[in-house]
Amino acid sequence: MKFEATAPIYLQVGDAIKKDIVTGRVKPGEKLPSARELAIQYTINPNTAARVYRNLEQEGICATRRGMGTYVVEDSKLIGKVRMEMAQHLVLHFVSNMKELGFSGEEIRDLIKEEK
Repeated sequence: MKFEATAPIYLQVGDAIKKDIVTGRVKPGEKLPSARELAIQYTINPNTAARVYRNLEQEGICATRRGMGTYVVEDSKLIGKVRMEMAQHLVLHFVSNMKELGFSGEEIRDLIKEEK
């Protein structure tokens, strides 16, 4: 994974994990890699990997079971909510970039309709 300078690494890795969860690549109830394994997988500091999981846990996306590991929650409503939040963020970012390029709202809608 190539990291962007615009956001902290722990948020970028967390977003990648959330994307895997909302797309179904990682299933509800599935065990996530240990923080050490996550650090190796993303070539990040183990403390950063632990912070990724703490942040996801605070968001309610995963839960750590002492001595057993970190697991994705089995709350499909929450996962759906996270999916919608991610989509809204992408849309806002896209629209903002398009407006910077000089496109009007109507032109943006027309371009999207063409892609269907």
